[in-house]
Amino acid sequence: MFLSVFDVFKIGIGPSSSHTMGPMVAAGRFLDDLLNGDWPRPTGYSVQRVAVSLHGSLAFTGIGHGTGRAVILGLMGHQPDTVDPDAMDDIIASVEKGRKVTPPGHPGYDFDPEQDLIFDRKSPLPGHANGMTFSAYDADDRLLLRRIYYSIGGGFVVTDLELEAMKNAPETPVEHGVPYPFHNAAEMLVMARESGLSIAEMKRANEETHRSRDALDDGLDAIWSAMSGCIERGLQKDGVMPGGLKVRRRAKDIHHKLQDEWKQNKANPLQANDWLSVYAMAVNEENAAGGRIVTAPTNGAAGVIPATVQYFTQFHDGADAAGIRDFLLTAAAIGGIIKHNASISGAEVGCQGEVGSASAMAAAGLAAVMGGTPEQIENAAEIALEHHLGMTCDPVAGLVQVPCIERNALGAVKAVTAASLALKGDGQHFVPLDACVETMRQTGLDMNERYKETSEGGLAVNVVEC
Repeated sequence: MFLSVFDVFKIGIGPSSSHTMGPMVAAGRFLDDLLNGDWPRPTGYSVQRVAVSLHGSLAFTGIGHGTGRAVILGLMGHQPDTVDPDAMDDIIASVEKGRKVTPPGHPGYDFDPEQDLIFDRKSPLPGHANGMTFSAYDADDRLLLRRIYYSIGGGFVVTDLELEAMKNAPETPVEHGVPYPFHNAAEMLVMARESGLSIAEMKRANEETHRSRDALDDGLDAIWSAMSGCIERGLQKDGVMPGGLKVRRRAKDIHHKLQDEWKQNKANPLQANDWLSVYAMAVNEENAAGGRIVTAPTNGAAGVIPATVQYFTQFHDGADAAGIRDFLLTAAAIGGIIKHNASISGAEVGCQGEVGSASAMAAAGLAAVMGGTPEQIENAAEIALEHHLGMTCDPVAGLVQVPCIERNALGAVKAVTAASLALKGDGQHFVPLDACVETMRQTGLDMNERYKETSEGGLAVNVVEC
């Protein structure tokens, strides 16, 4: 399947692409199925009530990740990329008070969040750690329709039947209508050598089989506008983030200190790291507060790429809009390879699949806009990913705050370091990116479930004891 740059980078809301955006999309798909789906409708019966049960990682950390809120917003007909963050609290309150969801075009359905939204920690669904069951009942409480969905990372949602088909699909599916159908890094490098094109140029050629050049550029510019806007909002806000941990926002204060140093022209050997970190933290503080972000490739890792792009625009004289587009196209190419051959889901492979993937994508993008060859770009991605291997996903209290916010800052720092190391070499290196991606996949399979976004191990439990 062709994975577009707009599949990798999706505008939505925090705090989690798997736990927030995915369930909201699933709710929308269920609503559409209620009206237009091919299912037997008994004569004389109509849908009176809907109910949702969350399973696996969604059940264990869904409260901290805002999954219940996302389901309600989705059942009210809202989508991640268009819902007004400032209106969400009122929408939720209206459903809780009225015990009814009223999506546009529907008759309205009974839905009491206290009774009809179940966090089922005892019954994981077999297909994926992020499972959901949506059910519709008539006035006599007879089941009319049940659908199972899985949120597989990055805001992607599939049904149980679609997931089974994906698992049974050939290992290397044939791409139709795409001039450069690389499925792994090795194929990507071969195509780059044979065509004489950069990775960004090949990715652009693939994208332009589905949309015009102007539409592609407008879309890429919109992605960067959303990313940079998120940075700006995060740098302007302070106070305590929601969720009960009482973690304070720090990006605004750190930014003020950096600005003072900048104005006074003070020597600061940590300057690059400081700016990278504050940009990444600004994004992920916004994400933790449920603000508008861009999956890059997930919400939990949404700060790494924006921070690296912002760093590029601030410290590189040649930075321009065309360079940012090439950055995003290159990063999306690497993200697509990782998603196709392993996973970007913390519930599947731990945080190596989220921040590790984001760092690899950012390293590749930065190496590209700094003049790197395809081989150097692939090397940069491999270095960044390699040094995230084995990273667990253990959010304290199920919130995307500790260690997630600082982890994005470190992911951005590693991305810049990886790009720098790769650009100092000739692209030849010992571990291929494909081997690193496969290692991440195998490590995820071996990783104990307690360390895969369930908050049952690691910092999620030990920080309470300290």
